Amino acid sequence: MSAALAGERLDRVVALFAEVTRADAGLLVDQGSVEVNRTVATHRARRLAEGDEVDIVMGERAVVPEVKADAAVPFTVVFEDDAVIVVDKPAGVVVHPGAGNQTGTLVSGLLHRFPDLAALGEDTNPAGASRRARGGGDISPFRPGIVHRLDKGTSGLLVVGRTAEAVAGLQAQLADRSMHRTYTALSWGHFSAVEGRIDAPIGRSSSDPTKMAVVAAGRPARTRYRVEKMYAKPDAMSLLTCQLETGRTHQIRVHLSAIDHPVVGDPRYGGVKKAFPMKRPFLHAAALSFTHPVSGRPCTYEAPLPGDLVAVLAQLVELSTE
Repeated sequence: MSAALAGERLDRVVALFAEVTRADAGLLVDQGSVEVNRTVATHRARRLAEGDEVDIVMGERAVVPEVKADAAVPFTVVFEDDAVIVVDKPAGVVVHPGAGNQTGTLVSGLLHRFPDLAALGEDTNPAGASRRARGGGDISPFRPGIVHRLDKGTSGLLVVGRTAEAVAGLQAQLADRSMHRTYTALSWGHFSAVEGRIDAPIGRSSSDPTKMAVVAAGRPARTRYRVEKMYAKPDAMSLLTCQLETGRTHQIRVHLSAIDHPVVGDPRYGGVKKAFPMKRPFLHAAALSFTHPVSGRPCTYEAPLPGDLVAVLAQLVELSTE
């Protein structure tokens, strides 16, 4: 347990990391689903100390959000067949249910458009523990078919497995890094080199556990970037193509912030300036490549910048190279 959480109640910490409500976190403690220092915790009001190890058993006793089909959720289907679905997610849509986002998620929209996905979430366990798909993949009942995600404020491409075998195959490609994900980002400032690679581990911030940060004890994280354009007005900015070599939470946002080039419009990682207001971070999942998990054919898809980001670029004046 980090120093930032020392003295906090156990149920609050469980709610934070398990992404459930405070009430559901207390229920997990009451049911014996939480361990502190490898011993089952029995008091939800217990105060934690720095260095305590908290394990949350999200198994048969876990609280799982209810998922319902919803025709009102906006998204575009870029490709579909019997095994996979590739979608272009608009900014503002949360991928799957979690704390504070029980309805209106991409999963709900997918269940309306593709009712067969519900079969992936079926489980004999009434509380909805994840089960293993044939071939080694985990399938969660409240995010059926989802193998990777995009932040709420990020638009762009995401692939969904339509069968257990497809989920396993796609998860394997994420694990061995043979799935390629490319993003377009607008960052503050100008870069000294046209291309670069950020290799810095990412973990929970010690000062704010709701944020990620570059930390020595974090998980390995690598991002490649290429500067496509530089802008001089209304302020120094750079348009980047970013390639994920790993897939950590908020990776591009954290990495660019760590080198003092935060994503324009990103309120969490220092990318907001009052003189240039943005409604969301300028980050778009522009291209996605993977091997089809059934046919074995190479698949590559692209999604153009959405209108709101095109409008942002229209306000900028390129840096003269003369």
